[in-house]
Order: sequence, then structure tokens, then C-alpha cells
Amino acid sequence: MPSGYGPTDEPGRKRPVHGVFSSPNDPTIVYFTVCTKGRKPWLASAEVQRALEDTWLKAEAWVVGYYLIMPDHLHLFCAPHRLEFTLKAWVTHWKRKFSCLHLPGAGEWQREFWDTRLRRQESYSEKWQYVQENPIRKGLVVRTEDWPYQGMLKLLRW
Repeated sequence: MPSGYGPTDEPGRKRPVHGVFSSPNDPTIVYFTVCTKGRKPWLASAEVQRALEDTWLKAEAWVVGYYLIMPDHLHLFCAPHRLEFTLKAWVTHWKRKFSCLHLPGAGEWQREFWDTRLRRQESYSEKWQYVQENPIRKGLVVRTEDWPYQGMLKLLRW
């Protein structure tokens, strides 16, 4: 697994486990991370951000809440809108649609991604705070609000 790809609790695990359980009776919010192929730093631009937002809004099977784009990976929180579409199918769909835009300088995505279903509202808030500090930890900004490549498309509620 490439360095910084995602957390793992199981030694020797080579791929993340997918398969988020969604129910119309229980809230489902998923924390999601995907990297660029070879960790190439092509993501952090206003053009890519606008294209991703537009792609996510059109790929409406899942909805995007908070998101943050780093140069070589992105984090987002999402929730199912149409339960018949798995997270994996939705991710495959929007990655394909985004790639078809052929944006100058845009590269390829890593095939796999990392996802974790959050169990409670507090973990959503805590995880978002941690994600917002990513650009600070990488020395890209001094304050979280200075990082331009972040936002929220839809308020995800518990």
C-alpha cells in the first residue's frame, strides 16, 4: 500500500475493504479518501475543484458534504441518496466522468480508495477538523481557513 494511502488496523492488509452498509432507517455518513495515481500532485487547483464539485453534483446517487482537496489526494464525506448504488459504483462513476473532462494537467486516479462509515455525529465533526488540518501539517498554510480547496456541497445530518 502506498505511503499515506489510508489507515489500516490489520497488518498485511493490501487493499481497503469496501461495502458500506446503508439503511433507509439509519443515517449513513462515510469518510472517503482517494489518491492520484503515483501520488502525482495535480488536484489542488480551482479548475479541478470546480470540475469535481460539478461532477459530484451530477453523480447524485450519493451526496457530498464537506470535502478537502490536497495536491495528491482528496477527502470527502458522503451519504447515499439512492440506496441501490453502492459507494464503489458511485466512485467509479464520478471518477470516470471527471476523467472524461480531459482537464489540462489533470492526471489519473489510483484504482482503490479508502472508506469508513462514521458511527456518530461527534466522529463526523472530529474527522472534519482533522481533515481541515491536513494542509497545515503539510506546511501549505498556517490556518485551516487559508486553504482554498475545500468546501461543502450538502449539509449531511445525523
